[in-house]
Amino acid sequence: MINAILFYRIERWLYLYHVPFLPKIIELIIFLIYNSKVPYQAEIGKGTFLGYGGMGVVIHTKSKIGSFCTISQQVTIGGGNSRYPGVPTIGNNVYMGKGCIIFGGITIGNNVTIGANAVVNKSVPDNAVVAGVPAKILRIK
Repeated sequence: MINAILFYRIERWLYLYHVPFLPKIIELIIFLIYNSKVPYQAEIGKGTFLGYGGMGVVIHTKSKIGSFCTISQQVTIGGGNSRYPGVPTIGNNVYMGKGCIIFGGITIGNNVTIGANAVVNKSVPDNAVVAGVPAKILRIK
């Protein structure tokens, strides 16, 4: 099945090889089909998967997402505000549950699990399980 991540890979390749205009068209197609914002400027590692085709996913243009991550539907990875400036950096093998929000200049470690509808505004160490509003570390794997 065609997924928003496939369209992202195409638009990212076009962007990196300086093909004008087409990455913006593909970004618009992603928005129209999947109601998602997956910009070509974001760095998304290989093997990353968008659940349910990527429906409702919003990713900030300056975000960095590692390899083999799972981004469920309705996830927001965004920039902060004056209280939480910057954009998130997400490690490898991170599972982001449905509807979670990750914002601010934080770092999410490798092998982290983020629960559904969690609001993550603080950095998370490797191998942690976090959930809640605001997200708290429930355990270290």
